[in-house]
Amino acid sequence: MIKIILSRKLGDLRVTQSELSDAAHIRLSTVGDWYYDMKDTFDSDTLDRICESLDCPISDILEWVPNEKPKTRKAIPKKYKGK
Repeated sequence: MIKIILSRKLGDLRVTQSELSDAAHIRLSTVGDWYYDMKDTFDSDTLDRICESLDCPISDILEWVPNEKPKTRKAIPKKYKGK
């Protein structure tokens, strides 16, 4: 699953949600949704504004955590794994 870790980044930088909202020109409620990991879809423009305002890569805002129960099957054939 994709987890939003914006709260961690803002904490590290000591930036408030309000300061990010002002800097990125994003509604405070939208920043709050990202902060509390309440988004199911990700708008690329919003993500771009957040990364630009915080001067950070996407990986500082989003992380992939393996699902407890896989939703898909592996696309890479077993014979190619580890090469």
